[in-house]
Amino acid sequence: MNPKRLFRQVHYWLSLAVFVPAAIMFGAGGFLMLKKEIEWIQPGTARGVAEAQLPQASFDQMLAAARQHPEAGIEEWSDIDRIDLRVDRGMAKLRAKSGWEVQVDSKTAEVLKVAYRRSDLIETIHDGSFFADWVKLYIFLPTGILLIIMWGTGGYLFLLPRMVKARKKREKRTA
Repeated sequence: MNPKRLFRQVHYWLSLAVFVPAAIMFGAGGFLMLKKEIEWIQPGTARGVAEAQLPQASFDQMLAAARQHPEAGIEEWSDIDRIDLRVDRGMAKLRAKSGWEVQVDSKTAEVLKVAYRRSDLIETIHDGSFFADWVKLYIFLPTGILLIIMWGTGGYLFLLPRMVKARKKREKRTA
């Protein structure tokens, strides 16, 4: 079997194997590329009163401020997934396990913004862990590897006619 036919067959069958997982990855990846531009995907970062200073409000004050917004589902420390302290903006993001984010001024402990954060969910869809941990490892990872192979075979199939044409042109000149 010549390489052109082999690569065409490999490219053809791999495209069927990666069709659905790659479509999910591409769609979610597109949303992730726009997460800083579209507030619906990831809330923009507000600015606090005192920028570029260490926080004056305690974490307990920030927790108390976050409790004032029941939609975030924050009642106690165990409801918080992580705290993202932005010293340069004078604020802290309290990210709840529920997917909500409460942005609190790090000086006054006033709530600056409360919004649902979809980017984390989109990330889990993009890497496959949304479906199950084994999907990430045994479906999405091989899909990525197969896409690299398809990139190579596609590049070969794209360049082959040009290389043949150039070779024939060289042979014609020397003959």
